[in-house]
Amino acid sequence: MSDGEQAKPRRRRGRRRGRRAAGPPQAGTDRNSGHQNSLAETSSTDASAVAAQNQSTPAPAKPHRQRGHHKGPDRLRTVHETSAGGLVIDGIDGPREEQVAALIGRLDRRGRMLWSLPKGHIEQGETAEQTAIREVAEETGIRGSVLAALGSIDYWFVTEGSRVHKTVHHYLLRFSGGELSDDDIEVSEVAWVPVQELPSRLAYADERRLAEVAGELIHKLQTDGPGALPPLPRSAPRRRGQTHSHARNRRPDESAPGRANGCGPAP
Repeated sequence: MSDGEQAKPRRRRGRRRGRRAAGPPQAGTDRNSGHQNSLAETSSTDASAVAAQNQSTPAPAKPHRQRGHHKGPDRLRTVHETSAGGLVIDGIDGPREEQVAALIGRLDRRGRMLWSLPKGHIEQGETAEQTAIREVAEETGIRGSVLAALGSIDYWFVTEGSRVHKTVHHYLLRFSGGELSDDDIEVSEVAWVPVQELPSRLAYADERRLAEVAGELIHKLQTDGPGALPPLPRSAPRRRGQTHSHARNRRPDESAPGRANGCGPAP
């Protein structure tokens, strides 16, 4: 250094940790810090551009869902019906092998003949016992008198937009006259069936069980007399008509004599 040149005083840089001078970064600063700053500037720029684009282009509206009432299946109304019928026996006081019962037959959808006990709706003003006597006479042509109750059967079915709960009261009847006839339009066939064949001829399990009860009552009747039979359950007349009661219709040939197809005696 020559004499003419004066020494410039050195500027003392602060070395305090944790503090950085404000303002833009000077040349010669750390590359990493500069790179981070450039990334931050780029990110802020991109975010600003996206925000501006979102403001200029509105988001597609969501489709409006109309709130409608959920319409479920129509509920069926419940109807309660009561019917009565009976098992009328000819020769009830004689040997078992000579006893016969009057049954009705109806064709199902497959064309099969289904045998069952005669039965029908309890009409207004009737007791269950009176209905059993009337239905047996209308569907088979046979008259009978009630001896004892066999039991009741109940089941459900759907018809004409209603769910029907049906209860049928059955009675044991003694034959008192008449001739087998299938004049009732709701009956396909009628027949005298040996009592011993009822378990194999009756189409429904519930009625087969009633036939077993009838056999026990007949045995008690023959052994101990009518006084040994259980008393009839109390039955009040029905005060209103049935919902699905149908009037009985006769075939046009009313004058034709009834058919006797069994061992029942002629009138």
